[in-house]
Amino acid sequence: MPKLKTKKSAAKRFHYSASGKIRRNKAGKRHFLGKKGITRKRRLAQKDNVDSADYNRTKGMLPYK
Repeated sequence: MPKLKTKKSAAKRFHYSASGKIRRNKAGKRHFLGKKGITRKRRLAQKDNVDSADYNRTKGMLPYK
């Protein structure tokens, strides 16, 4: 069976947690930060789990992680 290639864009965006869940960064922390509150920016800086609807698709992009 041939080797599977990892999607490099997905490898830069997603990481596995210790329990095997796929983690992602939250959207909305790139620009216009002056209009956003401190609490909101702190919440956006935290990691989040990939939704169950997207889990299998994301897992397929990271075959060897």
